[in-house]
Amino acid sequence: MSATEDDESDIPGVAEDAVSTGAAADSGEDNERRKGLPRVLRYAMLIIDHARHIEERLIAEINELCPQLPENAVWAAVQESDAGLALAAELDRRAALQNEPNLRSLADCVRLVCLPTPRDAVHFDEYRRVGKALVHAFLVTSRHAEQQLCCDLERFTFGWAALPACTDLLPKGASAALNAASLGSRIAEQRITAIKAAVWREAKEDEERRRKLEAEEKQAVPKEPASAAPESIPDNHLIVARLSSEEMKNPKLKDILGPLKSVINTPLPLVEVPPLNEVRNALVFEFPYAVNAIDFALSELSGRVTIRLRPLLLVGDPGGGKSRFARRLGETLGVSVWREDASRADGAVFGGTDRRWYSAEPCHTFLAMAQGRIANPLVLIDEIEKAGTRSDYGRLWDCLLSFLEPETNARYPDPALQTTLDLSQVSYVATANSLDPLPSPIRDRFRVVRFQKPAACDLHALLPAVVADLARERGLDQSWIPPLDGFECAAIAQHWHGGSMRRLRRIVEAILHERDVRAVRN
Repeated sequence: MSATEDDESDIPGVAEDAVSTGAAADSGEDNERRKGLPRVLRYAMLIIDHARHIEERLIAEINELCPQLPENAVWAAVQESDAGLALAAELDRRAALQNEPNLRSLADCVRLVCLPTPRDAVHFDEYRRVGKALVHAFLVTSRHAEQQLCCDLERFTFGWAALPACTDLLPKGASAALNAASLGSRIAEQRITAIKAAVWREAKEDEERRRKLEAEEKQAVPKEPASAAPESIPDNHLIVARLSSEEMKNPKLKDILGPLKSVINTPLPLVEVPPLNEVRNALVFEFPYAVNAIDFALSELSGRVTIRLRPLLLVGDPGGGKSRFARRLGETLGVSVWREDASRADGAVFGGTDRRWYSAEPCHTFLAMAQGRIANPLVLIDEIEKAGTRSDYGRLWDCLLSFLEPETNARYPDPALQTTLDLSQVSYVATANSLDPLPSPIRDRFRVVRFQKPAACDLHALLPAVVADLARERGLDQSWIPPLDGFECAAIAQHWHGGSMRRLRRIVEAILHERDVRAVRN
């Protein structure tokens, strides 16, 4: 137990233990921000954070390096500035004799804590020495520290440097350290106010230029006849993207619009729901062990005219066929499937890149529409829990929220086309091996269903579907591949006891290959 932990410092005996053990200023559960800072900046952060028992922490450190130091005992007893300065002078003397830099840094910290606000040049040399130590430590630390910590240290350091010129504005009786923290915050507020004013002026000038440009464009473009007939959209169709004729001629959009012209300003069809009993039978034939997941997914389409599934998340162990089921679900329903590998995607890619970049492209959901030429494709996000957690280019999880929420996906602002897209009819199906890595906002927006692994008892129901799938991959009609005989089924059962569908496919493929090798040829 350490005296530096504020919530335990009031327990009898803790302060004495800290002095005897030399508790460091960076110990304690609440001091993660101070870890790795130079000693003088650690004590500056303690002052900024209004920590308690700062002097006791410093006394413990001094006692650890210089046990039984009389000046340390005197300052511990009275904690006045004169006693503190005498202790600092003794530490400087010992630092020179012993060639010990730690004692010199402790002397700087004692001055930092005990010096009063400078008035009439009293203690000015002591104050100036602490200022130089603060500035030097800050310049070294600012190269690698995180932004908020740099801002806090900058306020304190330059607040201390400004104290001699502002003594008339500061309350009397307060320590120099407290006044430095207060003055640094006031300086920072003035800088922030000035930056806000500059940004506001720039934004206002940009707005005025934009309005002027729009007015000039309106004067140059002839008005369309008022009697133009309203646009008619066929039933079960949707215009996803609208761009004006001027935007379509924009040279910056030339490369972007090349493959997309056929789906802009054009009503795209919404694929209608096929007979659900036929879809269910086809899926049960291929995935007899996943009947619950099949019924859960298809129940969403009962009573609907066009296909749109609420976001669906399939969770199960690896090898159970989740990704293949999601793909076959879309193919059986008759919609195009766009597969997104979450481990290789980030928010900047999936959500679209800005028009100003040479590699600009629309969001991947719109590309899925262009690929299938329909307004309600299925977007498969594979292994969503493996999406990157770095936020350099935006996390995929954060980007997906706009696509999964009905309020925002109907008016998604595409950064490349710089127009709103109607993505409300797109179905999103994701797969995951575990829910643990996913943030709660993502889990809240998906309907989660457990996708079971096949068991050994499912083998005979699975084999016809596996053989049919292998025949499709070879480009053969299933009738060209005779059913597996009893010996072959027994061999498969001997090597596959449930679990991974990938392993079962490899075993069946090996048996079919061996059958081809041993076949009698004329």
